[in-house]
Amino acid sequence: MRRVAGQAIGHPHHSPAMRRIAVLVTLLDMRHLFLYLWTSPNTLVGLMWAFLARLTGGGWSVHTGVVEAHGGWVKPILQRLPFVKDGALAITIGHVVLAQTEAALSVTREHERVHVRQYQRWGPLFVLAYVGAGVWMWVCGKDPYRDNPFEVEAYGFDSSEQDA
Repeated sequence: MRRVAGQAIGHPHHSPAMRRIAVLVTLLDMRHLFLYLWTSPNTLVGLMWAFLARLTGGGWSVHTGVVEAHGGWVKPILQRLPFVKDGALAITIGHVVLAQTEAALSVTREHERVHVRQYQRWGPLFVLAYVGAGVWMWVCGKDPYRDNPFEVEAYGFDSSEQDA
């Protein structure tokens, strides 16, 4: 029996193809672990906000590997975000999505998952890149939210036209 990353894979009687599949599954698991670690500084901040939502009467759950929290004190904060006209229905921080309501989570899920993937690409640099892109849009006389390339990408995948 072979060992990969300390785990026994395959059975001595399994075919070489089955052993290759087992190695591939192990590597994919390691990739997911890396993505969670890469985004963890931001995710920890998001988890603090999710915990605040829960402590103040909101709810939370895990959906497709992402913590989703809604309500509580998070709702009025999202309603008053200064950089989004009329506030935001939801916001992503690492592998955490914060929303005004449970219904807002459903409406914005597709859009917010694009931001999760952006966090996975940029890791701890995402917030700096996002803010920098927004400032650059503002300097160029454009809308710092709607014209932000990160939002343009997210709205490109979004079937709804809700502010997220």
